[in-house]
Amino acid sequence: MATSEASVTRIMVAVNESTIKGYPHASISSKGAFEWTLQKIVMSNTSGFKLLFLHVQVPDEDGFDDMDSIYASPEDFKSLKSRDRARGLRLLEFFVTRCHEIGVACEAWIKKGDPKEVICHEVKRIQPDLLVLGSRGLGPFRRVFVGTVSEFCVKHAECPVVTIKRRLDETPQDPVDD
Repeated sequence: MATSEASVTRIMVAVNESTIKGYPHASISSKGAFEWTLQKIVMSNTSGFKLLFLHVQVPDEDGFDDMDSIYASPEDFKSLKSRDRARGLRLLEFFVTRCHEIGVACEAWIKKGDPKEVICHEVKRIQPDLLVLGSRGLGPFRRVFVGTVSEFCVKHAECPVVTIKRRLDETPQDPVDD
């Protein structure tokens, strides 16, 4: 029996790229939040859920990652924009492919801006039943300087929010990395 769209539980999963140098993949926290969602919520009821993947790309101040730029041609900016879009699409492809392999309906899209603001805006626009995000599990001192998207979303998103803290054995050498 097919599940009607109205009876499907829609779960938004906010995902991001890893910040570890030379690691162009989903972050540890994003993978953890996704796997937790599959194991603890979806379980074997794949037709009862639709996962909504949101990736928010943060624009650089000058448009360049890890390099100084005083002079740049318009072509430089075009290639940077297409490179960023391609990285975002590869990230989303990981999650969408996994969903299709196990038979879970999904959608995925990319937005640009401040992740905490964009995620809350998209929650208001899409109205999912639940928002799931990964959390690096930073202590109070580091949170003051780094800030946390998950804390902001818990306070401001207009739906229930579940944050999944990464396991201790998954923490990189620098805990700010993910």
